[in-house]
Amino acid sequence: MRRVLGPLPAAALVIAFCLPAPAIANEPGRPAGLPEGSGSWPPDRVTIGFGGGIAPDYSGSDDYAFQPGGIVQGSVSGFSFAMRGTNFYVDLARERRGAVIDVIAGPVAQIRLERSNRVQDLRVDALGKRAAALEFGGFVGIGKRGIVSRFDEVSVDVTVVHDVGTVHGSYVVRPSLGYQTLIGRRTFVQARASANLVGGGYAKTYYDVSAGNLLPAYRSGGGGLESVGLSALASHGLGRNPAKGWSLFALTGYSRITGKFAHSPIVSVAGTPDQFRLIAGLGYTF
Repeated sequence: MRRVLGPLPAAALVIAFCLPAPAIANEPGRPAGLPEGSGSWPPDRVTIGFGGGIAPDYSGSDDYAFQPGGIVQGSVSGFSFAMRGTNFYVDLARERRGAVIDVIAGPVAQIRLERSNRVQDLRVDALGKRAAALEFGGFVGIGKRGIVSRFDEVSVDVTVVHDVGTVHGSYVVRPSLGYQTLIGRRTFVQARASANLVGGGYAKTYYDVSAGNLLPAYRSGGGGLESVGLSALASHGLGRNPAKGWSLFALTGYSRITGKFAHSPIVSVAGTPDQFRLIAGLGYTF
C-alpha cells in the first residue's frame, strides 16, 4: 500500500483495480496511493470510493460493458488496509513518517470471479461458468522517495496468490514497477507497468477448450506469462484540505494477453488479446 510524502488528494486512495469485475479487481496486486503525511495527516483515516467504468466481459473478451464498484481503505495506528471489490490487503510493515525507503509486506485474500457469470459471447458462454475461486497469498515490495522531488516515489513489488480450493488449484504471480508523484497540492498521478504469470491449473481452467464445443479444441500445455500491462491513474482533491473530503479520480489501463494464452480460441477467435479499461469515480476521506 503505497504512501508518499506530503498531503495527497483523497482520491489517491482509489486505485487502479477498484471495480469488482473479473477483468479488473481479480488481477492480483497490492493497492497503491495510501499517503503518509508530513505533519498534517491524521494518524487514522478511512476512504470510501464509488465508481464505474468500461471493462472487458472476461479476460480476453472483445465485448465491453459498464461495471460499477467501490472501495474501502485506510490506515489505523500505522497499519494500512484496503478492501476493493473482492480483494482485501493489509500492510503489516509499519512505516516511519518521513522515511526515504518505503518497505511494504503483508497478506492478501481475494475472490476471483472470472467467467463466474454469463458472458456476452455465446461460444464462450457455452463452455460453462467457472466457480468463484478463493485465493490467499501475500505481497512484498520496496520504494524509494525523492527521485525528482520530495513528493515522488519509484517502487517495485510482487504479489503471489494461490487458489486454496479446487477451481483452478494454481497460482498467480504479479510483479509491478511504478512511479507516482504530486502535481501541486491536490493532484496525484501514478503510472505502473505489471505482468501476470500463472500456473498450469489457471491456464487450463480459463484458456483451454475441450472438444465438442462451439470453439476449436485447445490445450495451453501449462502456465507461463499470461499478460503484460500499463496503467495510469490521476486524482484531484475537490476541497480546500486535500487530506480530507471529496475527490475525483480516473484510471485508464491497457494489457495484452501473450503467447499461448493469446492463441486460445477464447481469445483469438471469440475475443482479442488487447484489453482496455477506463474507470472514473468519486471518493471521500474522513
